[in-house]
Amino acid sequence: MISDKMQDALNAQINNEMWSAYLYLAMSADVLNFGMKGMSHWFRKQTDEEMQHAFKFMDYLESHFASIELRAIAEIPIVWENPESMFETALRNERKVTSLINNLCLIAENEKDYATIVFLQWFVTEQVEEEESVRTILDDLTKIGEDKAALFLLDKELEKR
Repeated sequence: MISDKMQDALNAQINNEMWSAYLYLAMSADVLNFGMKGMSHWFRKQTDEEMQHAFKFMDYLESHFASIELRAIAEIPIVWENPESMFETALRNERKVTSLINNLCLIAENEKDYATIVFLQWFVTEQVEEEESVRTILDDLTKIGEDKAALFLLDKELEKR
């Protein structure tokens, strides 16, 4: 059985995942102002992935007959200076989510909730991949600098996701 504390923390994570999804959706829309359809596609896929994460948490709570409590999503930024600033925001967000997942693991350990510890391991691994993916793109954008041809090629590459 999931404790009230664990249930509350997992519900908060649903909210965090949905906030992340909404953030990436805003980035998908805003990056079109720079003519970057590939980046828009990448952020849209990221939106879908974050929603799937929220659904995993919801399904997990449901499988334990725990209450699912959807909460209001905090306001997100909607405009960025350039694609690089978007990916900087994305990296900060992924690092924050990693911290939140780690905190969930700590709560589960303290509650001796071994089923939740096992469940959360997927997210621990996922966050390593998420951070690496965003960091790689940000590194590419830093290397590209003002090279419009290279930016065009990166945009085309991200469209393949």
